[in-house]
Amino acid sequence: MLDHTNPANLTHWAERVDMAAAFRWTERLDMHEGVANHFSLAVNDDGTRFLMNPNQMHFRRIKASDLLLLDANDPTTMDQPNAPDPTAWGLHGSIHRLCPHARCVMHVHSIHATVLASLADSRLPPIDQNCATFFNRYVIDDGYGGLAFEEEGTRCAAMLSDPKIKVMIMGNHGVLVIGDSAADAFNRLYYFERAAETYIRALQTGQPLRVLSDEIAEKTAQELDAYPEQAEAHMSEIKAILDEEGSSYAG
Repeated sequence: MLDHTNPANLTHWAERVDMAAAFRWTERLDMHEGVANHFSLAVNDDGTRFLMNPNQMHFRRIKASDLLLLDANDPTTMDQPNAPDPTAWGLHGSIHRLCPHARCVMHVHSIHATVLASLADSRLPPIDQNCATFFNRYVIDDGYGGLAFEEEGTRCAAMLSDPKIKVMIMGNHGVLVIGDSAADAFNRLYYFERAAETYIRALQTGQPLRVLSDEIAEKTAQELDAYPEQAEAHMSEIKAILDEEGSSYAG
């Protein structure tokens, strides 16, 4: 196992390691987009101080020590030498400022979620267990207004005020998921992309869909909400694989 000892002067080390593992695995699954897209994780009680990936750094190279520690209420953030990407600041800063329950925020332009977000009807019907996971737990943003600078970020944050909403299908854009931790958010991101792929592939057959009833879909979603420690086990296994490979993610 690699030594995950906290380097000098860096705080929230365990959280940094989990976030770095999520970046590395997202790249491995080809759910990243070059040096775009961002993950953030709140580290104080009201959610306004958060870790986020640095500007223009590829997910495959991000290490725990690279993550920025930002304050959503600091108006000088974008004037500093290590300022984050302005669209990341606009979107993630707004959410952490306005939605304290959104502890971890992951936004990507993964292929199948983005295909879903590009359809005139971006709903995800419960046609299988993965799709049912998100029944009544997502919101569709059909008001895309361009790059997610602060005004756009504030608009998106307003759509996440209900703590039951865990996913935003960002019309004409991509997907955003929230969670209680890096493990929780990444697990949700992974399964949403799987669900979107299943639905898109099912549509491609041209055959009628076998859609679950609302009652069974909600029952399934509740059962998966309460499923014990799946997200933590998923993250633990990802880190174990990266450690076995000698990855630098925890550096």
